[in-house]
This record gives sequence, C-alpha cells and structure tokens, in this order.
Amino acid sequence: MTCFCNQNARLVVAAQRRKRTPNACMFLILHLKTCKSSRSYWVHPILEKRNQLGEYHRLLQEMRLERETNFITCFRMTPAVFDELLNLVAPKIKKVTTNYRKPISEAERLAITLRFLVTGDSYQTIAFSFRTHKSTVSKIIPEVCKAIWKTLQPEHMPTPTKVMWQEIVEDFYKHWNFPNCIGSIDGKHVSLQAPANSDSLYFNYKRTFSIILMALVDANYKFIYVDVGAYGKQSDGNVFSNYSLYKALNADDLNVPESHYLPGTTTSFPLVLIGDEAFPLKEYLMRPFPGKFLNSERRVFNYRLSRARRTVENAFGIMSSKFRVFRRPLAIKPERADEVVKCCTVLHNFLRFHCSYI
Repeated sequence: MTCFCNQNARLVVAAQRRKRTPNACMFLILHLKTCKSSRSYWVHPILEKRNQLGEYHRLLQEMRLERETNFITCFRMTPAVFDELLNLVAPKIKKVTTNYRKPISEAERLAITLRFLVTGDSYQTIAFSFRTHKSTVSKIIPEVCKAIWKTLQPEHMPTPTKVMWQEIVEDFYKHWNFPNCIGSIDGKHVSLQAPANSDSLYFNYKRTFSIILMALVDANYKFIYVDVGAYGKQSDGNVFSNYSLYKALNADDLNVPESHYLPGTTTSFPLVLIGDEAFPLKEYLMRPFPGKFLNSERRVFNYRLSRARRTVENAFGIMSSKFRVFRRPLAIKPERADEVVKCCTVLHNFLRFHCSYI
C-alpha cells in the first residue's frame, strides 16, 4: 500500500513539472528578448570621448601644428593638399545634423578613409583609433571612396582629347625612347578574403582570391584608364577582351589620332598600346616578339618595348607603396573592393599632380 501511494505521489509531481516547463520556457524567452532590446548606453563612454581623445581630434591636430613630415607619413600628403582634397569632396560626404546627435565631420570622415587606405588596417582597428563604432567606419569608407572617385575622376582621369594623346606620345618617346605609344597596359590582382558563395570565380593562379585591376598608364606613371572588378581566375588577355577600353578602341570612341609620323621620318604609323605576352597582337596593341633566338633588331625592339612597358608596373608599385591597403587581402565584399581600388587609382593621379615628390 505504501509503495502504491509513493508511486502516485511521483506521478503527481511529474505532471506538475510538465505543466510548469512551458511557463518557464516562455519566461526565459521573454527575458532574453528584453535583455537583447535594452541598451546599457546610448553612446559608450569610450566613444563619448572621441572629440577629446580620438585620433583625429588629438594626434592629427598636433601633427598639423608641429611636424609636417609626420602628417605626410600618416596621410601621404601635406596638410595643404589634405585641405584641398577636403574642399573638393566635402559637399558629397556632408551629413545633416539631427536633434539626436552631431554627425562626424567631413574632415574626420576623410581622415578615417585615408588612414584605412594608407595602413590597410581592419575596420575594427580604425574604429578603435578614432573612437567610433566599427559599423560607422564600415559605412564611412565606401561612401567617401565613391565620393573621391566621382569628384576627382573628371579632372584627374578624364578621357584624353587628341591634344592629350599627342602629349602622351611625345612623353613616351622623350622618356622611354619608344615612338607612337599612347600607353602601357597591364593587370594587377587585388587580394580579397574569400567571398561568400563565390566558388572558384575569384580564385587565381597564385592560389589566392582576387579581383583584377586592368590599367592603361602614361609615361609619367599616371593612370589614363582603369577597369576594376574582373574575376581573379581570368587571364590578362581574357580580361582585356572584355575590357571597356578594348570596346572603346574598336568603336573608335577615345579620340585617338589615326596615325603619326615616326620621329625623324615622313613615314606614318598607327598609335599603339604596349603590353606583355599575355595580350593579343592587334593593329593598336604591340607585344614583344616571342622566342629566345632573335636577331639584333628584334632584341632591340623587345628591350625598348619592355622598358617602356614597365611604366604600368611602376605605377602599380608606387600606388601600392602609398596605399598599403594593397599589401594584405581586403576583408570587404568584392563590390566595395571595386570602389576602394578605383579611389586609390584616382588619388594616385591626384597626388602625382600635387605632390609627386612624396
């Protein structure tokens, strides 16, 4: 009898527990939702001190007043050039002040973006330095990069006129002893962290993930024309055949003069681009003679072509040394990487114009 009573008691307790379990689960869910929605701070105390202790408001202002060389190291430009760039892009990056909080100034937005390009640091590291949130930095950098490209491109990377093409031809002959050349062309792989759901599209022959920057460069290491975003798995020749420049040349949309006299002669020859062995031979595109056992004339031609073609490689090198964002894989989406790369190319031209000695 005692055993029967104990069994009934256990059944009653078990039933009560089952009845309480759903109520306990609902209470836990509501508690977690409340905890998730509530915020400890409107602005974190560390971020509140941005205007007093952030990198822009403290360190950079000291560098402006004390040593210009430190400012140049930080931004790859003088304070005067920084201010000029700021005046140009400020209307496109200005934010409206609201009743809730004051927006980050245009100067600080530009400083955040330039520090990212110059150092290649992560968004989180940049956010710590400037005492702002990572999500804020992730919005500022693409916006400012896009604004820099749209603002500077019409002046510092326009489609050349016939007069400008003529100047490029003269510079190539003057500096590199190669006549009738309107630019050297090559591609550069820009490393990315593996994009989500991309399979092997961005996986290149170096066994890394990348997008391709295809560029045409003049005799003074300035970019004439760029195209960004081709998948890393493609070859330079394949990218060129889908390149907007290729289509524009075939459609004769670039104001390129049809021909030009070779120096010291009355013989007229077409104006040409120069590239390496990866590019196809065209009437408007010269590449080296193939093979090892060449006669002296062909060896001299290959030497001069390769010497002149190095301007595009040098331009990539100069840009990468100024903007160390190219020294490590970009931890951003490919479409945002396109904006970063285009911004760097036009900034490179801007700096070649204003302070090429840096």
